[in-house]
Amino acid sequence: MKAVILTAFGGPENLKYVEDFPAPEPKEDEVLVRVKAVALNHLDIWVRKGALPVKPELPHILGSDVSGVVERVGKLVRSVREGDEVVVAPGLSCGVCWDCQSGRDNHCKDYDILGLRSKGGYAEFVVVPERNVIRKPKNLSFVEASSFPLTYTTVWNALVDKGNIKPYHKVFVWAGASGVGVSAIQVAKAFGAFVIASAGSEEKLARLRELGADVVVNHYEEDVVGKVRELFREGVDIVVDHVGQETFNKSVQMLRKGGKLVFFGTTTGSRAELDIRYLFVREIQLLGVYMGSRANLFKIAELFERGVFRPVVDRVFELREAPQAHRYLESSKHFGKVVLKVD
Repeated sequence: MKAVILTAFGGPENLKYVEDFPAPEPKEDEVLVRVKAVALNHLDIWVRKGALPVKPELPHILGSDVSGVVERVGKLVRSVREGDEVVVAPGLSCGVCWDCQSGRDNHCKDYDILGLRSKGGYAEFVVVPERNVIRKPKNLSFVEASSFPLTYTTVWNALVDKGNIKPYHKVFVWAGASGVGVSAIQVAKAFGAFVIASAGSEEKLARLRELGADVVVNHYEEDVVGKVRELFREGVDIVVDHVGQETFNKSVQMLRKGGKLVFFGTTTGSRAELDIRYLFVREIQLLGVYMGSRANLFKIAELFERGVFRPVVDRVFELREAPQAHRYLESSKHFGKVVLKVD
């Protein structure tokens, strides 16, 4: 099959396009999906660089966000059949442990993400368990449908499950032009919250306003904490931080008493120093987020089909152009998602 394989950890030049990689075979409870599109995430970059504690065996296939058509099903599969248009839930778990059956499959001791250790969607075909296949929203193209599974699963966990977001909440979103930033703005606005979002250029700030952000701030040119405190002297209720080291302390400082910092991702580093007294005196809640429940993706897909959420795709590359797509994502010029068109 056609695939882009990671041959060594390092730069984008280690992503090689081939046409003769062995196609996977589905087991009796698995589904073989013909990939139509696969969206990029920063996870792809971290895996490519070998920057994570968990490293896959090489050669490896990246790609967590997949949309496509069911090519073949195992004999035990009942929920989908050949020809169905689907999206793939990227979180992989055992499906039988207490956490999995309690709706907390992202806590499974065997938890994985498609394209992390398991081979992902930068390929003509991918195999996943039946429980990871969800019908594609009818109103979305394959490119659009590939743009939401990982980011919206994570953001829903952050804002809805952990943040317990309310219509009267004030929410700050760092780097709103990123894939998770776009997701966070849309989820927060769907719940009626007031949203402040940051970006690094006037063009991106204008697009954040179009997306629904009530207030925007340039995180390169403005005092972000000062701007937030000027708007709301007491601070905001929730901060969504997927940037890491450079923003973590600022995130804490802009929270009101009892506020929540929901955080995931460390694109600027993974070290942060905090004054613990500030946290307990103000009863600040630090809520780490790692993906989310697979079940939530059913709700999210429905909201896309109803038009509550809309996909935001910045640029589409051909599969063989994966190295160029990685360089583009790393340049931070994108607004929304970068997608590889496979077929």
